[in-house]
Amino acid sequence: MSTDQSKADDGPRPGADGSGGGTDAGTDGGEPSELKRVMGPKLLLLFIVGDIIGAGIFAITGDVAAQVGGVAWLPFLVAFAVAALTAMSYLELVSKHAQAAGAALFVHKAFGVHFVTFIVAFAVVCSGITSASTSSGLVAENLLIGLEKIFDGMPTGRGATLVTALVFIAVLALINLRGVGESVKFNVVLTLVVIAALVVIIGIGAWAMVNGNGDAGRVVVFESNTDRSLFAAVTVGTTIAFFAMVGFEDSINMVEEVREPDKIFPRVMLTGLGICALLYVLVAVAVVVVIPPDDVLEPVNKDAGILLDVVRIGAPGLPIDDIFPFLTVFAVANTALINMLMASRLLYGMAKQDVLPRPLARVLPGRRSPWIAILFTTAMAFGLITYVRSDPESDVVGSLAGTTGLLLLGVFSVVHVSCLVLRRRGGEGSFRAPVWTPWVGAVVCAFLVGPWARDREDWIQYRIGGALLAIGVVLWAITWMVNRGARGQKTGFRDVESLED
Repeated sequence: MSTDQSKADDGPRPGADGSGGGTDAGTDGGEPSELKRVMGPKLLLLFIVGDIIGAGIFAITGDVAAQVGGVAWLPFLVAFAVAALTAMSYLELVSKHAQAAGAALFVHKAFGVHFVTFIVAFAVVCSGITSASTSSGLVAENLLIGLEKIFDGMPTGRGATLVTALVFIAVLALINLRGVGESVKFNVVLTLVVIAALVVIIGIGAWAMVNGNGDAGRVVVFESNTDRSLFAAVTVGTTIAFFAMVGFEDSINMVEEVREPDKIFPRVMLTGLGICALLYVLVAVAVVVVIPPDDVLEPVNKDAGILLDVVRIGAPGLPIDDIFPFLTVFAVANTALINMLMASRLLYGMAKQDVLPRPLARVLPGRRSPWIAILFTTAMAFGLITYVRSDPESDVVGSLAGTTGLLLLGVFSVVHVSCLVLRRRGGEGSFRAPVWTPWVGAVVCAFLVGPWARDREDWIQYRIGGALLAIGVVLWAITWMVNRGARGQKTGFRDVESLED
């Protein structure tokens, strides 16, 4: 390796501070530097587990239990199977195209249609914003519940929760504006906090089973709050539970920073998915064992999640009841930060390539943060949170979490098809999924996108997702007109491989 290249590798890598990089970040003489391969199997496993475990399990476990009763663990297992099928296609694709651009790169390699690539990339952006909006509601509810135990008279109503959620999103924007390179150091700590909170829930469930305070027999009892069959109820429950499994696809963007990715990436990703699935199943079992069936449908605070009720009922004499809301806040906040960072960086990357309006690519002179992209994604999150909470008949957690799953299931369907298309063109990578997995994955993901896979009141997810994508299409159209009229150029990705740089 030359001296110049060594200097480039030892410098800060592009985008490590959340700026999206640039020719003067992590470079020597203006040439892009390669990302440093610093992640081994243990660090990669921790990253994958920490990325998956977050807002999902706290937000939707009660909703899953309401659909299928005591077999609430079953939809989580099915969601894990769907995620594993999708991971197989991702692993095959990334072994052939090992760049950190994710689904957009794979779709572009398969079809070469710039608008389709844009829709996929913008859908990923929207999934990050809806996920962060979900997290903001959980943070707000649990923070106010925790503070109420310390300060008498702390307001916890709809208005106070809305204001707190908006303030939380604003704080994330300020962190992203400063640059989040520093926050990476806390990833391990936050991941351990999440696992600790889930271990508390699992321990309470196990204790209830041992001392007879819980109903262990319910874990094999199917009960539905509707007249659906077991298959239909599990299908709806799976679309809800899938929100808790998303995040594994983000690790694909770390492939250029993993040592020997061909050797360790498949094993570590599937292991990480398995660990998360095990934790989720045990948490679901704890919920149905500890909480009486009628109370699952009516938690004390629905937006704060059913897990808080497990602590209240299963460990009423322990001070953990006072601590758990704050554990939830720390656990969920990291999810929101990562999602808002990802969304702003993708917008920046698309604007930098003149696929979205150029102002979205502007960065702060000192911090190199994409400030307009951050403000734009923050405004979208503000609008989502305010819109859903202003409707008294709507459930903020269910609507936004479900929209996240809806958008990603659509993206995953296209990724499976892309895997099949690129497989027919030949070329071998270091990993090849079983012949049948992309076919089954495409069919299952597409099936779970349909209206039959969610309650009628949850069809608002299509309106939210459609409105978000419509915003992207409008921005694309504006860019197309400007490029055609003022610059005399076509609108399309010049370098999709560096979309997230």
